[in-house]
Amino acid sequence: MILTTNILLERYRDYSNPFGKIGRLVKEGVLFPLTRGIYEDNSSVSGMYLASAIYGPSYLSFNTALSYHGLIPEAVYDFTSATCEKKKKKSFTNRFGTFTYRDIPTEAFCHGVSSVNRDGYSFLIASPEKALCDKLYEMPLCRNQKMLERSLLEMRLDWSQFEEMNRKDIYFLVPKYHSSNLYLLEHYLRRKYHE
Repeated sequence: MILTTNILLERYRDYSNPFGKIGRLVKEGVLFPLTRGIYEDNSSVSGMYLASAIYGPSYLSFNTALSYHGLIPEAVYDFTSATCEKKKKKSFTNRFGTFTYRDIPTEAFCHGVSSVNRDGYSFLIASPEKALCDKLYEMPLCRNQKMLERSLLEMRLDWSQFEEMNRKDIYFLVPKYHSSNLYLLEHYLRRKYHE
């Protein structure tokens, strides 16, 4: 369970030194610091469940979500999330993994994200379409559709999964990024599917 310092201070309020008690629990391996003021008490929980609590507002995206949805074959051991209005990339490392947070445009932030409840935890994750848009937004500029296609191949996308993506969702998201890569993606898809 994710616990804040305030929750723990309330839990140990009858101790003469609640902060000392928290420190001892950390040393004993009962509590695990995630970032300043946030702890986890389950040593084997997946980092996916913790990412949104470590730094927010945020949701899992980029390669983390692409792997989760089966669009890329690699297992991803770092947890990469999208944020907005933070102005810089942030990274945290703890016993559960490395958690990285990257900005996307505010206008695109709240679309294509869902909440997943699993094992008593709740986490936010991008849809396959949103994760692909976030990934292309952060990638170097593609000058034409051929370069875009090469970038998609280098991502090792599962093409059968790629072809099943909801193109209407992608077309809805594209203008919210104001990104040449995303406009190229829309043109690429419309040409490929004669839309």
